[in-house]
Formats: sequence, structure tokens, C-alpha cells
Amino acid sequence: MYFDELDLNDNVLDALYDMHFDTCTPVQEKCIPEILEGKDVLGVAQTGTGKTAAYLLPILSKLDDGGYPEDAINCVIMSPTRELAQQIDQAMQGFSYYLQGVSSVAVYGGNDASRYDQELKSLRMGADVVIATPGRLITHSNMGNVDFSKVSFFVLDEADRMLDMGFSEDIMTIAKKLPATCQTIMFSATMPTKIEELAKTLLKNPVEIKLAVSKPAEKIKQEAYVCYEAQKLNIIKDIFKAGDLKRVIIFCGSKMKVKQLNAALIQQKVNCGAMHSDLTQAERDDIMFKFKSGQIDVLVATDIVARGIDIDDITLVINFDVPHDTEDYVHRIGRTARADRDGRAITLVNEADMYWFQQIEKFLEKVVEKMPLPEGCGEGPEYIKLNKPSKSGKSNGRGNKGGRGNSNNARNNKNGRRNGGNNEAQTGSNNENQSNHEGKAKTSAKNRRQKDRDQTAHKHKPTNKNGQQERGQRPQNGEKPNNDRPQNNGNKTQQNGNKTQQNGRKPQQNGEKRNGNNPNANNNPNKQGNKNRQGNRNKQGNRNNRPEGEVVRPGSNGRGRGVAQKKATDKQTPRKPQPIVNPQKKENVVKKFIKRIFGFKK
Repeated sequence: MYFDELDLNDNVLDALYDMHFDTCTPVQEKCIPEILEGKDVLGVAQTGTGKTAAYLLPILSKLDDGGYPEDAINCVIMSPTRELAQQIDQAMQGFSYYLQGVSSVAVYGGNDASRYDQELKSLRMGADVVIATPGRLITHSNMGNVDFSKVSFFVLDEADRMLDMGFSEDIMTIAKKLPATCQTIMFSATMPTKIEELAKTLLKNPVEIKLAVSKPAEKIKQEAYVCYEAQKLNIIKDIFKAGDLKRVIIFCGSKMKVKQLNAALIQQKVNCGAMHSDLTQAERDDIMFKFKSGQIDVLVATDIVARGIDIDDITLVINFDVPHDTEDYVHRIGRTARADRDGRAITLVNEADMYWFQQIEKFLEKVVEKMPLPEGCGEGPEYIKLNKPSKSGKSNGRGNKGGRGNSNNARNNKNGRRNGGNNEAQTGSNNENQSNHEGKAKTSAKNRRQKDRDQTAHKHKPTNKNGQQERGQRPQNGEKPNNDRPQNNGNKTQQNGNKTQQNGRKPQQNGEKRNGNNPNANNNPNKQGNKNRQGNRNKQGNRNNRPEGEVVRPGSNGRGRGVAQKKATDKQTPRKPQPIVNPQKKENVVKKFIKRIFGFKK
């Protein structure tokens, strides 16, 4: 069907003619008449089928025909990402080229103060069409900058993506502020249950239009390489050597991988750029402009580029990581083979992503062709059918399914070899731990940490009941910790003094001071030595006279911070209050002189 056959405004048709748009896509052919009649529409179609024009053309046509309030917001279009909002705004400028008095503004975050002032001015003056991300529009609404009372059209583009990003509450908040007569239009690439529930809440007797739900275009040639993680970069290098690199998008699963892969490709002298959420809005705009204008040949990006970015001449899409959601896979490879062009999609599948790629093949109802690895990469893993990996198996990067249990067993075996004679007992405990691990696959993190502490307890110094480490020998099971440490310390000191005398060292007097057993020490005229002897005797007596319930903090020898501490189980006896005696005040010299002169008495 041609656009001339639809009941569109002449100014809109003139703009389409200048843009060389003649025929409608299937989704445009079915949606435009229903929107022109004022009905709520739920459109579900694959990406790249022209959903943006399917709702912009009839809305602009009705706004140009008149009958809507001036200096007021008449249409609100919600977009999940900034890039899609910018793209809708660009399409809006093209379609409304010949329209008089129809204005639009794109509202999204990450801009500077001047851009914010422009948004604020446009919202308060009443732009006809507002294209916004949910978070930014909620911010303006809370500040009183937006008036939703006269909105006639409410459009949700890429509704499934907005729900995945957690914007459901923001969407409902905005929808509650709209008038009851507002026409609601919702477009989505997939139709999960949450989209159906949202449609029941927002739409009134909607017309459902479903076309090839979540199926990629038939002109996309899909291929896959089954490889190890370390072989992926070599495969990409081989692909770039064989083909043209002018329009390529490489999707990665995380921002960190995007940065690492982009740096590796730059070292290989590949003209590429990175696109991820850590960039500022100005850097995002610069990267997208360079890629669209051909200044950058390869774009390494996260899934923020997977939705709604319309670049017609992309020839190759590479999935560096397999997406865990089939919808994301459809949107990724949907960046190529747009506007009736051919495209190619390559996915790199490692041993950990085999299950997720098998789910994608099940969804596509076909087997994706597996390509042989290039020369020099070696052999890859065998592509076998796997079960869904458990959450505890995320850390099994070594291919073991045991997770933490295997590492515990290895640690136990190592400890058993270290303990020598306790090898058999340790092996028995390893077997017991292994059986417990098999019986309880989902052990809590607290129990795992306690098990690790128990298995490595021999590496640490023993602790007494108060949780304090002792320097002496490790107490046996059932024995109480030794509370006679002060006497042992005295014996050690005495032994040290004897060793000093035997070795013939010079400071024999120090040994005599510590022992306090030298009979000739009293004849020493040195007062300092007498003071040291007396102080050491007092300390020795204080150590021996301590109550049995007190324990000295290790490493203190009864001094400083190692003050005797009572056990937590013993009741502490309250200290007797000592009377505070005020010292006698010194009499003022002037008063004393006056008293002497005049004969005053106390």
C-alpha cells in the first residue's frame, strides 16, 4: 500500500515524498488507519519494521488538521534510552518539515545547564510533542514544569524494554496524571505477560496488531563459533581480515568487556569506538555521530544500542557474549538487514553460554550454522546439550560443578599433607565434607564461611573463652586456659637472666634486677638500681597476687593496655568509693601581707 492511499495530511505526504518514502510497511499499513480513527492501539512487531513512523505520521497529521489547544502539550512519547529519544526527535523534524505551528522537544538526562534551560522553556511554553525518557520527565513533573491536563496522545515506544529497565512505576505515575480522554498507543517488539498486564491497565478496548512477534528478519544470515573465551579475540581478527569493516557493531555483555575489547582492537589498528553508559551525554552523541557519518568503522557497545537505533547500512553484527534473553538477541541482530538490505550476524559461544544459545535456537525454531574455527586458534569445546546452570555455579570458571565445595576439598587435602601424621583423619574429614556438599548443594553463605574457618583453624593461634589469643601452647579439648601466666612469665624472666650470665654478656646486673635473688644487691650504692629492684619486686608481687578469674591480655606482660581483665562469666565486684580530699589552697601573697600589717587573724 502507498502512503497516498491513507487519509494523511497533505503536508505530511509532501514531507514523505521529499524523503522518498512511497510504500508502507505492514505495521504502518495496519496501525495508521486505527490511530487516525482515535482508537487505542497495541502494536507488536519485530525491530526495524517502521514502528516509529507508524505512530508519528497519524499523530502529526491530526495535530496539523487542528482542533487541539495551542501553547499546551498535546502528545507525550516515552522512550527507554536517550539515543532512541534523539532518533525519534530527528524523525519528527523530518516528518513535520512542512507543518506550521507544530513544535517538539526531546527531554532526557545527562545534558548541561543550557540544554536544561531549553527543555524548561519548551515545557512551560507548551511544546506540541514531548519526547522524553521516564526518569527525566518525572523530574520535571515533580518540579511543576509539566502540565499533563491537555495531553491528547500518550505513546509508549519499546514498552518491553522500559519495563525491563524498571520504569513501570514511572510510567504508571505519568499515566495517572493524564486526562481520561487521552488516546494511548503502545508499541513493543515482544509480548511477555507483563506487557499484557500493562496494556490492560492503560489501554481502553485496544486494537491488537501482531506481526512476526520476536522473529528476526529472514535476510539475516546467522552464524556461530563454538570456542573458548581466550579464542574470541583471534576469531574477530580473522573475521576482520576476510571482510569489509565499514559498518560493524560488536555487542558485549558488560561495560568492562566493551572497554577491554575496544582497547584491544585499537592496538590492532582497527578504527573503532566504545559506547557504554559510563560516557557522558556529549561523549555518547559524539560517538554516535562519528559512527553514523562513517568516521568510525566498528562500534563496540552494550545493549543500550540494541534498541531502536536506526542505521540502514550496517552489514555485520557480532555478539561477543551470548545474551541470556532471547529478546535481546533478536534486538541485537535486528540492527542489520534493515530497509530490505542483507545482513550477517555472528555469535561467539563459549562453554558457559552453550545453554543460553540452545534456548535461542529453540526460540528461533532452527539450528544456527556452526562455523569452523580459523587456523591458528586451536580446537574449541564440543557443542553439547546442557542443563540450565545454577546460580551457585556462576563462579565455576574452571569448569567444575562443585563450586566452593571442590575448593574446600582441595584446601583440606593441602592441610592434611601439611599436618603429616593427621593425614588419615584429614582425608576422612574431606570425604565427609564432600558428602555433605553433595547432600546440600545450596548451602548458605554463613555456613560456608563457618566451614572455611573450621578447616583453617589450625593456621591461627588458639583463643581462650574471651576470644583472646594466647602465646602459650594450644589447650587441648576440654581443658581450661592456663590462668597462671604471670608465674610462668617470671620463670621465663629468670631463665633469661641465667642465660645472660652463662653467655658472659655484659649486662649481668639486668638479670639480677629481674630475678631479685642477688644477696649482694642491697650493698649496691646505686639508687637507681634499688628503685628498679623495688619496682620489679612490686610488679612480681602484683602478678602473683592477682585473683584467679583474671586473665592478662597477651603481649602486655601486665603493663599498659594489658590490664587484668575479668572473665565475662564472673561478676565484677563494685569498687569502693574513695573520699576525695581537696588540697589546701595557697593563700594569696597580697592578702597575707595585709593581714600581717593590720593584725588580722584567721
